[in-house]
Amino acid sequence: MVNGSKAFSAPGKAMLAGGYLVLDPKYISYVIALSSRMHSVVNTTSLEDKVDANKIHVTVSSSQFNNDQWVFDMKYLNGGFFPEEVNGLKNPFLKMALFNVFNYFKPTLSATPDINIEIFSDAGYHSQNDSDIKRNQFKHFNFHKNTITEVPKTGLGSSAGLVTVVTTALISVFNNSLDVTSAKDLNQIHNLTQVAHCQAQGKVGSGFDVAAATYGSIVYRRFVQELITNLPETFQGDDLKDYQEALTKLVDNTDWGIKNDVIRLPHGLRLIMGDVNSGSETPKLVAKVKQWYESNLPRSLEIYTKIDEGNRNFIKFITELNELHDNDETKYKALIKTLETDHENVMSHPEFANIKNAVSVIRENFRLITKESGADIEPEVQTQLLDKCLTLKGVLTGMVPGAGGYDAISLLTTVDTDLKKQTYGNLEFQNVTWLDLEQADVGVVEENPEHYKNFI
Repeated sequence: MVNGSKAFSAPGKAMLAGGYLVLDPKYISYVIALSSRMHSVVNTTSLEDKVDANKIHVTVSSSQFNNDQWVFDMKYLNGGFFPEEVNGLKNPFLKMALFNVFNYFKPTLSATPDINIEIFSDAGYHSQNDSDIKRNQFKHFNFHKNTITEVPKTGLGSSAGLVTVVTTALISVFNNSLDVTSAKDLNQIHNLTQVAHCQAQGKVGSGFDVAAATYGSIVYRRFVQELITNLPETFQGDDLKDYQEALTKLVDNTDWGIKNDVIRLPHGLRLIMGDVNSGSETPKLVAKVKQWYESNLPRSLEIYTKIDEGNRNFIKFITELNELHDNDETKYKALIKTLETDHENVMSHPEFANIKNAVSVIRENFRLITKESGADIEPEVQTQLLDKCLTLKGVLTGMVPGAGGYDAISLLTTVDTDLKKQTYGNLEFQNVTWLDLEQADVGVVEENPEHYKNFI
């Protein structure tokens, strides 16, 4: 069992290439982890201080969101654990994280203490309206007057981050030697989190948000959904032996077939996210695109093939920029500088032209799908905004990340580019809030629990 407190964090995400195609394991995507992170701090009671010697209670608190709190009674029935929130509050993400970790580790009731987890989220995940910043010498968080369900999200993957850090915290209780720098332990975190997150959502998504939260910035290829849909169904009162055996085999002894090659943006470039103060319902967009795709074969496959070619070229030419930095740093630095000093002639440099052309192919074909399917992947207002952004000094390229829609744009710029200064007072950018984010190279990290003390 864990001794004292432990703390973990996991990053948000932005998919720069691979939207919609990521749902099919034959395609790859380019996912950047972000510096906004979800956090968990876990500690356990002594066995003598347990509320009930024959039960395990898990309390998850969020002082940051109006002191939200969920208290779960881990009911032990027919050889398995069923979490029940004692106040009738619903949080499927916490519930399924608890369900899977407990049925994976199968702890002994009498030898397992009660567990307390405090969760935090960095500012990038939610609207910061009507909030107050609280700081200590290590960290700062925005504290809200409303419960977490009432605060608008920005689309960075808060549910995936939440399940990842809660799952990691729970694993650390049962595995005192958990090492989040170990590939084996990261795979365990990833696999348990993917199962819980899919079950909480009621569907098997692409999983790229959980993969980025776990592994960091990656070139990603998803798993086949049958890995999760083939798990036995469970109902309270069922014998869970079959489920536990299937879960253990899936987590420990199954090749998920995913690709999670670690990447980083080229030196001197950074990702800038713009919150466009709106929102999109990703499941509805996905449903419309799926219907369009199936109704327009084989032409829709040809369009996907063009997008895939653009995605792969984007990844290829970004990689070549990294290689140029490693092989000829002087030439590379001069090249990056031209984005700011000679922006009108950027296309004269093939290293940049190749990247811009790849993104142009991706955007052009997604606009075509937008027009034909009715799914606003890159709606006209976003096209106009992105095209204006491409005229700004220091901007290499830009796109609507992930599933697209109205809620955000992503730009690749030089690290010295100040978009807030360039766009200040410009009515064409009045609906854009430039988020204070940057790339995060790594996924789950262990934090110092002392850094959270005066927030708890």
